[in-house]
Amino acid sequence: MHPAFSVIFLTTLIGAGQGLFLALFSGQTYSAVNLLPAQHSSFYIIGSLLAVALLIGGLMASFFHLGRPERAWRAASQWRTSWLSREVIVLPIAMGLVFFYGLFHWLNLEVDLFGHQLPGQVTLIIGALASVAVFLLYLCTAMIYASIKFLQEWASALTVLNYILLGGASGFTLATALAAYNAPTLVGFYGGWAIILTVAGLITRAVSLYRNAHIKAISSVQTAIGIRHNRVEQKAMGMMGGSYNTREYFHGKTAAFLKSVKYIFLVLVFPVPVILLVAGMQADSGLLLLLAFAVQYVGLLFERWFFFAQANHPQNLYYQTI
Repeated sequence: MHPAFSVIFLTTLIGAGQGLFLALFSGQTYSAVNLLPAQHSSFYIIGSLLAVALLIGGLMASFFHLGRPERAWRAASQWRTSWLSREVIVLPIAMGLVFFYGLFHWLNLEVDLFGHQLPGQVTLIIGALASVAVFLLYLCTAMIYASIKFLQEWASALTVLNYILLGGASGFTLATALAAYNAPTLVGFYGGWAIILTVAGLITRAVSLYRNAHIKAISSVQTAIGIRHNRVEQKAMGMMGGSYNTREYFHGKTAAFLKSVKYIFLVLVFPVPVILLVAGMQADSGLLLLLAFAVQYVGLLFERWFFFAQANHPQNLYYQTI
């Protein structure tokens, strides 16, 4: 497939924003039951604003993928059958809940709803609702691709796992950097989980790469042109000039280029951020932790480009073979 940079930025930005919010809510939940030190509300306010900014950035990037942006609202009309429509609905809900999570931290409302003197009950309830919305958004985004059965590289539960783990890893890495400046006692907690999620993401991504490298194609030249014959030899492309088919369903790069991109993202997304996280936590360096997020995010751009490019549309058997 042809990787669209608008979709690459959409999926990586909202993934990081979702992961950052989950990190914030996890930290507050642990603090509420005295497993972590309580933090000033400003940490959650700043983190929530940053998460919302990432979600908005992803939403804005998606508009560059639309031929008629003024008709974007129609994308939600097929919610009964389309994962894309469900994503369009869930994204603003998640954004709104994350915003209200930060807003109620700013308002600092303390209401004892359950009679147990649990601190931050209002924000915990909003955070729980937002967490559900965030996981639904991960599911909807990933299922847009995993539900396409004829694109065998995508049609796997590993696609969903990778979106969740890689988005979560980048979000927790960003939370670690944020905590270094606003909540130092949480750096170890966030950094530890960032490393765990990054390693888990490496495992699932490696499994998906192995799986995709050994896929047995269900399509052939025969099925592409509808001729049942044991031996069919293609002499030319399906058309003489370029077309929508040749632009949108093929990346136009060499196998060597794809291999280079794969090695780049494998290095930038996984080992380098882990090394920087460990070094940053040991040296109490917020700069190293920020660098860990920056490197990991750049690596995710390469990873997402490779994710789209690796998917081999069956029509390429007809249009791309010369």
